[in-house]
Amino acid sequence: MLGPIIIVLVLVVVIPVGFLMSTSIAAAAMGYLLKDNAEKANADSELLATNY
Repeated sequence: MLGPIIIVLVLVVVIPVGFLMSTSIAAAAMGYLLKDNAEKANADSELLATNY
């Protein structure tokens, strides 16, 4: 009886939480890299002063 409970717990809690955490880390890394690339490519733009 303990085996099915562990399997259900892993399928319902562990896998979705792990997936959401990994995608948020990937999104943060991609945002940082794309912002850095855009600032380097457009170094003379007056719009860079409006970025945080």
